[in-house]
Amino acid sequence: MKRTGILKAMKLCRDYEKLSDAERTKLRQKRLREIVEYARQNSPYYQKLYADVPADFSLRDLPPTDKKTLMANWNDWVTDKELTLEQVERFMENKDNIGRKLNNKYLVFTTSGSTGNPLVEVCDPTANSIMGAISAVRSFARKEDLAAFMKRGGKSIGVFADEGFYLGNSSIRSRLLSMPWKKKQMAVSSALYPIPKIVQQLNDFQPAMVGGYPSNLELLIDEAEQGRLRISPVLIMTGGEYLSDRLRKRLAETFHCYVQTSYSCTEGGTVACECTQRHFHINEDWLIVEPVDSEGNPVPDGVQSDHILLTNLYNYTQPFIRYEVTDRVIMHHEPCVCGNPSPWIELEGRTDDVTSFTEGGREIKIAPLSIYAVLKEVHGLRRFQVLVYDGNVIELRIEPTDGMNRQDAFEQASEKLRDYLASQDVIHVTIRLSEELPCQQVGSGKFKHIIRMQDIS
Repeated sequence: MKRTGILKAMKLCRDYEKLSDAERTKLRQKRLREIVEYARQNSPYYQKLYADVPADFSLRDLPPTDKKTLMANWNDWVTDKELTLEQVERFMENKDNIGRKLNNKYLVFTTSGSTGNPLVEVCDPTANSIMGAISAVRSFARKEDLAAFMKRGGKSIGVFADEGFYLGNSSIRSRLLSMPWKKKQMAVSSALYPIPKIVQQLNDFQPAMVGGYPSNLELLIDEAEQGRLRISPVLIMTGGEYLSDRLRKRLAETFHCYVQTSYSCTEGGTVACECTQRHFHINEDWLIVEPVDSEGNPVPDGVQSDHILLTNLYNYTQPFIRYEVTDRVIMHHEPCVCGNPSPWIELEGRTDDVTSFTEGGREIKIAPLSIYAVLKEVHGLRRFQVLVYDGNVIELRIEPTDGMNRQDAFEQASEKLRDYLASQDVIHVTIRLSEELPCQQVGSGKFKHIIRMQDIS
């Protein structure tokens, strides 16, 4: 793909919406063929993987890929021969590089990962332009919310974990670094801050739109009801976690505005945008979503998949082609009342648990993404799982990195966690090392990093 800027990418998104069904199909097939051929020619990993794939291939002729395999072959996977995983990891050691470009070209992102294994991704300028264009053109479910947002000066703030190379946080910081004059319109509040500090930042900024993880935004409801949080957003845009109907309703009633969400992942950006019917319409001009069973066979519309295979049609530097994502979806091709002809999906509801601690007779709730973000930066951990019990007792299941002593890794993690909890006024806490390793949920195969044990049946 030729280098594409944000304005051209926005035009491509709008132009696609005007095409006939036949023209859309032809364009998607063209983009699939182009990225597969590029991967074959420039990625040693894909060159080997596709050695027996015929020239006139169909999508299902292409062998699937997964996170663990791609990370193990990272240097052969990327199509830029000057890039190495070691180089990227050195770049990420400096937190000031969040939102900055590696080699003056690539934004760097990492996943949290429902399987517990993080992925490291680089996005070139074209990939970043297309992700930004999808968000700009398709993120608002209702035109009146976009109009109200613009009337209020387009002021938005995101409550994100800001100490990691995560998609939402890194993207916003990248824009602020390249366009510092946007600081009056765009801001980030750290999900790691104590709630009173987040409330103060929101009150000072007075956003027209608030974004963030549902579990973090849920903690703001009490603040608004008690009169400490005094904002009047025209829209709340959640992401990164499942948004339940109950929480959507509570947020809408508390802040007197429309609440919506999207389906995103680091490997594909915004995979699907939510419409007024709460259907997630796939951005099929840039992404292919295949619902499959546990054996990798396609499942029909209306049937819940075991996982999906995702194909990203715009990331040429690090191609994701039939890439396994562990989310369960139900695909639909029937017409939607909203008028969007793209297929839409239902998502399985799942999220890490909001945890609760007691200090001085006061209950202190902490969002799971905050705890995750703290432990994610402990370099001695490959994987971890936090079990929170009543009485301020925490059990850590850990898998240390190669060469790291298990006890040393636990002490590093325990120290970081104690320091963070202390910043939230949780002082008296017991942290113990579990004899068990981090594990996926029985049945679903999903991985939860933060588990509130009284919620487990």
